[in-house]
Amino acid sequence: MHMNRIFKFLAVLFIAGCASDTAPKIDWFNEYGTLETGSPIQMQYGSPDMQPGTPTDNLLGAPVHRMAVMLPLTGNAAQTGRAIRTGIEAAVLQSAPQNLSVAFYDTASDMATTIEDVLTTNPEIIIGPVFAADAHTLRDTKPGALPVLSFTSNATALGKGVMTMALMPTNSTEAIVQEMSKDGITGFIIMAPDSESGHLMSGAARAAATLYNIPVAGIFYYTENNSESIKNTALNASMNAARAAANTRAREILSDILTTERLTALEKSSLNIQLERMSKMDVIGTLPYDAVLFLGNGDDTENLASFLRYYGVGTSDARFYGTALWDGSDIVNDFTMMGAKYATLPPVPQSFTNLYERISGTLPNTLAGFGYDAANMAMGMIYSQKSDAAYLLDPSGYAGVSGLYRLKPTGENERALQIVQLTGNGTTQIVRAAANNFLTPIYNLEQSKTEPATPMELETPGINPDDYISIPTRLREKYKSETYGTHITHATPIAPQPVETITILPEDDRDVVITSPDFQPVNLESINRTYIDSVEIEE
Repeated sequence: MHMNRIFKFLAVLFIAGCASDTAPKIDWFNEYGTLETGSPIQMQYGSPDMQPGTPTDNLLGAPVHRMAVMLPLTGNAAQTGRAIRTGIEAAVLQSAPQNLSVAFYDTASDMATTIEDVLTTNPEIIIGPVFAADAHTLRDTKPGALPVLSFTSNATALGKGVMTMALMPTNSTEAIVQEMSKDGITGFIIMAPDSESGHLMSGAARAAATLYNIPVAGIFYYTENNSESIKNTALNASMNAARAAANTRAREILSDILTTERLTALEKSSLNIQLERMSKMDVIGTLPYDAVLFLGNGDDTENLASFLRYYGVGTSDARFYGTALWDGSDIVNDFTMMGAKYATLPPVPQSFTNLYERISGTLPNTLAGFGYDAANMAMGMIYSQKSDAAYLLDPSGYAGVSGLYRLKPTGENERALQIVQLTGNGTTQIVRAAANNFLTPIYNLEQSKTEPATPMELETPGINPDDYISIPTRLREKYKSETYGTHITHATPIAPQPVETITILPEDDRDVVITSPDFQPVNLESINRTYIDSVEIEE
């Protein structure tokens, strides 16, 4: 069995080598810089741009044009493959000339055999595969001039004619950081899954923050779908320990002064009011950020946000932002997330939804729209008078059912995204529409040039209780407090100073009171908190 696989793979390499000898060479970067940017090509059915071929192409005896489609049609990812296939079939039924041959291949079986079968048919373009490993294998095997429209978002599997229709993580991340800049955010933390994609998206967010001049105060990683990891991550990001300690110390100072110091009636009233207010709070202190960027899915984001609120990061402390990974999650129904913003693809036209539903009996997902656009793009290339590179890499881009996009010589793409805001009642509100052309560049980051980000502790000057209470001026030196913080970058703890005997002259007709240098503050009862281990937190 093992030897059979080796022979199959060698056979694929032989076929690829023969094809490479006869196929025209192509430089996917050669024509890209010479093309001008104009209005995008309309990829939806009925547009003049989507009438491929000439009348003779539909006559019997016309040369056959071949399109190969490589998708997982069986196995664990069969549902994904079937959704894309239905989108492709919808486009072919609408627009394909009679002399177009479309063949589907199942990538769930032996990949070497599948590639061998595909290449022996000499297709003019390949749509698929879905997974990065398959795309990487195909890229290293196929002739360099053979274009491939894959569905992987992994930039390491792209290039040499392998392009992708998938949404690149850097697009969604940069789009939402752009929005944060427009919102006037002065600093944010990143909360991302501890995975390869999570680290990459964090790197993109950090790079975008540099471009748009927003400081990143910290980067925190958590284990996906793990409540304990999510809770601990939220605890660290909230600075709860430092803020709670500062609150306790502030209450101690107020209580001590009220208990032991000689005060005027006005001073007593002020301190009592402050103590009462502090007693109703668990934490004090300004956070070193005013926004949180969640780079995980909607379910994990809901849990993180719930724990953040529990640990004292409320809506008045930080605004919440997310990416297209929130799409399709229940976060849209969470009223506590009202006001949060995220970047997402524009909605697909109702005409495509109706067509897809008539064919499959189900509603289309995002990949189905990508499949539909890929098929239309492939047919446009096959019957175009332009070279393959000139057509596929047109910098003007294409307007498909999934919105505006364009492909790049690196194999990556750019997709125009809209910014929506959660209303808390199951709907979203568009706050910034997606761009409708590329005349003005939309993005500045390339995923292939983005480095993964490592964890980053909070950059904070710490929290000093003295900044959050008002005590008589004559007592400030005596009750000077230390600064609390997990990672103090600007302030340093104050060393304890010996307490001298202080005589306070009477301010009314009562007796003189002399404090003792051995004075010990009155200990308050510890705050009774119950740390919640469940995922859902009711507020």
